[in-house]
Amino acid sequence: MGLMRDRHAAGHADDAHGQHHDDGRHGHAPGREPAHGAHDSHGHSHGLTGGTATGRHRRKLMIVVAITLVGVLVQLVGAWVSGSLSLLADAGHMLSDAAGVSIALFAAWAAARPATIRRTYGWQRAEVLAALANAVVLATIAVVILIEAIPRVGRAHEIDTPAMLVAAALGGAANLACLLVLHGGHKESLNVRGAYLEVLGDLLGSVAVLVAGAVILFTGYTAADAIASIVIALLILPRAWSLLREVVDVLLEAVPRGVDLHDLRRHLLSVEGVRGVHDLHAWTITSGVPVCSAHVVVDPEFLTPDGAHHVLDRLQDCLGEHFATEHCTFQLEPEGHLGHEPASHD
Repeated sequence: MGLMRDRHAAGHADDAHGQHHDDGRHGHAPGREPAHGAHDSHGHSHGLTGGTATGRHRRKLMIVVAITLVGVLVQLVGAWVSGSLSLLADAGHMLSDAAGVSIALFAAWAAARPATIRRTYGWQRAEVLAALANAVVLATIAVVILIEAIPRVGRAHEIDTPAMLVAAALGGAANLACLLVLHGGHKESLNVRGAYLEVLGDLLGSVAVLVAGAVILFTGYTAADAIASIVIALLILPRAWSLLREVVDVLLEAVPRGVDLHDLRRHLLSVEGVRGVHDLHAWTITSGVPVCSAHVVVDPEFLTPDGAHHVLDRLQDCLGEHFATEHCTFQLEPEGHLGHEPASHD
């Protein structure tokens, strides 16, 4: 899913919580130490479209929308001329792709809006909500196609096969062009990945339509059109489920895939001066923006300004090296401070 590839988060307004905001690595204001060594170290890119993974591929997404809409128009005309349900289903799927990518583009713009005193991460979660909408639309289209296609399997109906084949071939060419545009970006952004998977399914759907057209052309078996429609629906459903599952993980603030909290804790404990780590959390704000927080118990000699700088630097280096994230918040504590914290802290 690419959730751990971007090492810089965008738009986190620490000042809204009364914490010091600093571009340096330690997060300390001159002449002042945060209480208990509270430290926030991460990259800031307020108000930049490139702050999120989707934003960096904005132009690609715009090109995909344009190509897809042309493909939709071609397939709608082909479905009307040929009477093919599978071609209409593929056109509907492509239209959902265009709508989904348009939503992702809006989300990328919204996510680039600066953080505020009320929304300390800005609108970055808008990308995740857009991906949720994509998943729901995909599932709905698949169900509608199945409802329309299943009764047609046992009924013969007239189809203009040459028109069906030409429209399917042009739609497939449009899908292939979109895949080439999106290649690479699908590894970084949840929304780009969603668009990539949708276009890939469209390409396979166009192939199914071409196969159905060939069967009808050479055998006259028109039920192949309805069967191809069912195949397209079955191609859509697993992708909708996969995208929905990933979105739910982000919304529930699950640990990012590929991150083992036990392994993360072990690495943090290996830092000189660290005696314990508790209240450890890792989650994802949006694709490409992983975050981490922890309470770190340190030896008394490391609770001095110089000692705290040393420990925080090493903790930051550890996360950057092993877990590809620089957006983290550490609270340095003396031994025994856990007794002053809520019982829910582990």
